[in-house]
Amino acid sequence: MFDLSGKIGVITGASSGIGLATANVLAEAGAKVYSISRSGHPKDPEEYCHSNIIHKQGDINNHEQMKELIKEIGDAQGIDFLVNNAGISVKKRAEEITDEEFASVMSTNVNSIFRVSNLCYPYLKKSKNRGRIINISSMAAHLGFSLVVPYCASKSAVLGLTRGLAVEWAQDNINVNSVAPGWFPSELLKEVMDDKRKAQILNRMPVHKFGDPREIGATILYLTANESEYVTGQDFAVDGGALAYGF
Repeated sequence: MFDLSGKIGVITGASSGIGLATANVLAEAGAKVYSISRSGHPKDPEEYCHSNIIHKQGDINNHEQMKELIKEIGDAQGIDFLVNNAGISVKKRAEEITDEEFASVMSTNVNSIFRVSNLCYPYLKKSKNRGRIINISSMAAHLGFSLVVPYCASKSAVLGLTRGLAVEWAQDNINVNSVAPGWFPSELLKEVMDDKRKAQILNRMPVHKFGDPREIGATILYLTANESEYVTGQDFAVDGGALAYGF
């Protein structure tokens, strides 16, 4: 089960953390994975990186550059799946957020997903076993968090985008789903977490521990594989039980 041999896909923001872990899981399952990031290589040169991963330099907010990259990949061999993983946040109280900061978060976390999905659409439509788009949402799409209001707004929008595209493209041979990570080691988490927030986070879930990024990769592997052909328009929480936790 979950054999991706012969499949070709694109993942954004895969130079570290959840993105790179996911790229490795998909590559280990047999897929050829194109990792598009601003650096064009793993942030840590010592980090494990499967030989099936091809790193490409690209800014997801640069539409013309992304257009050229997707065309280069798609025209040469097609595209079977897209993982929209790249994202940013700003840690500030809402009243201190500038219009430019809010627009930057929305551009990276929402607009770029829409644009890149549309660029991949003609190739995904031709995939032999239904094309797949998997967007990375967040607990912030379901719960309110202080100091990251633009991020909460952007990830809620990702859910709407996921459901809308899933319905619109269902007859175009494309499944669209999202995965909502709980709390995993990542550069983005480090940017918004101090000791107090760490304690709050760990107390917010019944398992009281951070997850392994490869668990996100395993969920995305399922959503990319042929076995999930009947699954679309869904958001999958991988969160240590956080959304289920009462008191």
